[in-house]
Amino acid sequence: MRSADRVSAQRSSGFDAGVRLLGSVPKDMIAVPLARRLRFICVASPAYLDRFGDPGTPEELQRHHSIGHRMPSGKLYRWEFERAGQELVIEANGPIVLDDEELMVEAAIEDLGFAYVADWAAEAALSDGRLRKVLTAWMPAAEEVAVYYPGHRAVPPALRAFLDVVKDLRKKEP
Repeated sequence: MRSADRVSAQRSSGFDAGVRLLGSVPKDMIAVPLARRLRFICVASPAYLDRFGDPGTPEELQRHHSIGHRMPSGKLYRWEFERAGQELVIEANGPIVLDDEELMVEAAIEDLGFAYVADWAAEAALSDGRLRKVLTAWMPAAEEVAVYYPGHRAVPPALRAFLDVVKDLRKKEP
């Protein structure tokens, strides 16, 4: 389903708002950035890296097991890398496909391969040494995530209250 089709489906299915990367919010929508930028990282367990090696480039991931991420649309998420203006997209190559980032992190901890996840999902496992980041020089910049909603109608009270909380949290950021 194309991005514009998903936005139309969001409107017609009774949802008041959606959440997506700020850069992909349609121009006819109002976007309110959330409190934290989203950064993707590629991780693996120390044991997996000791056994199979640390990839030097994203292309080398094709020789490894990767833990795939199935999106709500049913499509597999393609891993995005960039460095010095060069962009690469890698298809996850492995027998495991999950639809939950916390499960992807757990699979990586269990030495099942590389996972490409939002940094917040792997924070605890990184801090206690169960996972290590790889290909850090190739990871894309952090992106803002936004709540978006149509600007051509009145904002429902519950959504207005939620947006006020989001805006207050943004004011408290360092």
